[in-house]
Amino acid sequence: MTAPLLNSLLADTRLPRLEVRMLLEHVLGKPRAWLLAHDTDPLDPAVAAAYEALLARRLAGEPMAYLLGHREFMGHRFRVTPDVLIPRPDTEVLVETALECVAGVAGPAVLDLGTGSGAIAISIALARRDARVMASDVSAAALAVAAGNAWDLTASVRFVEGSWYGAVPAGEGFDLIVSNPPYVASDDPHLDQGDLRFEPRGALTDGAGGLEDLGRIVAGAGRHLKPGGSLWLEHGWDQAQAVRGLLAEAGFEDVRSRQDLAGIERISGGRWRFAGR
Repeated sequence: MTAPLLNSLLADTRLPRLEVRMLLEHVLGKPRAWLLAHDTDPLDPAVAAAYEALLARRLAGEPMAYLLGHREFMGHRFRVTPDVLIPRPDTEVLVETALECVAGVAGPAVLDLGTGSGAIAISIALARRDARVMASDVSAAALAVAAGNAWDLTASVRFVEGSWYGAVPAGEGFDLIVSNPPYVASDDPHLDQGDLRFEPRGALTDGAGGLEDLGRIVAGAGRHLKPGGSLWLEHGWDQAQAVRGLLAEAGFEDVRSRQDLAGIERISGGRWRFAGR
């Protein structure tokens, strides 16, 4: 069998042009400039087979991030696997807000609950090298991915395994708690559509109406926040008012929401006013 030429695959119309190029860059381990300079080269049959295998997975709907094994977030490359959610640009507003909250705090203590790939915790740690960042997750597989990302990016993050505050050692106090917890209602049809079909279900939905884990995090935050510390949460497009209500009821001040890139209220938070419970 004649080996296919690179340009024949670059002209593949079964996927958008950009995705074809990204898959070929991945299987060849070469940048775009190399592809353009060698577009008439014959491809090794094993490389062509690897491309076709990835193509089939992509045509079946699998996210590009899982096929390539990484995703950019806050200017850094994070390794991702099906054990973790794919970091999304809208979550960057949570990191930006977190950094604003601790801008005037020397050596801030930060807790990221349900860290997944570690994108939030690691991005904070990289932006604030003096911070003491702890990140938890109930999934050992997710923590392995996060720890690998911290190592690759030389970020100082302490990872602990357990469910929400159950993973936090007694006596730890934080200037800031952040989380992107499961907030999709269990009966939301989007869970069986698009990229969400391939992402870990337990990281997407709380198995109920979408506010269960958000409520648990808000209710427990006061026992772990220093006076004047802040809690910020990512939530669903229609949950901002409900989350603000949870925060206010729990005793938070300066409760507010911030919009994502689409102008949707995507995160909500507030400042803890008490000395503890």
